[in-house]
Formats: sequence, C-alpha cells, structure tokens
Amino acid sequence: MKRSRRTFSAEFKAKVAIEAIKEEKTVSELAQIHQVHPNLIGLWKKEFLSNAGKVFAAKTDEVEEINRLKKENDDLVHQIGKLTVDINWLKKKVL
Repeated sequence: MKRSRRTFSAEFKAKVAIEAIKEEKTVSELAQIHQVHPNLIGLWKKEFLSNAGKVFAAKTDEVEEINRLKKENDDLVHQIGKLTVDINWLKKKVL
C-alpha cells in the first residue's frame, strides 16, 4: 500500500525545531513523539537557525520601505500642488 506524502505546517515545524534547540529531549525522542523522521527534525532545526536573523532584518526593511513611501507621498503631494496652481493660473488666463 502506497503511503501519501505528509505536509507539515510552518507552526508545527517551528515548534519541533524549538524543542530540538532546547535539547531537553533527544532528536530520537522528539521524532517518536511527533511521528516524524529524525532527519526531518535536523533539517528543520538547521533551517530555523539559518533564518533566525531574518526576523530582525524584516523590521528594518519595513522601516526603510515606510520611509521611502512617505518620501514618495510627499513628492506626489508637492507635484499635485504645483499642478493645481498651474491649472488655476491657466483658467485665469483663458477667461
């Protein structure tokens, strides 16, 4: 009988990886508890640790993006103001 491939949620992987990092139980014990292969736990732990720095980098990227959008918004408001003045001046000249 063919067994279908299981998929695991990101939350589940993170939970198991954190348990593996704590090292309160061995990888084999965790594998039995969560019914996954020990190699998977090792991969999840490695991936979790390699991407841990991105959590803090994302915040600085978001701040930079917000600042860029604020500057772009200010430039557009300034441009709209100039165009409004030009339109009003042209309306006066036509009349």
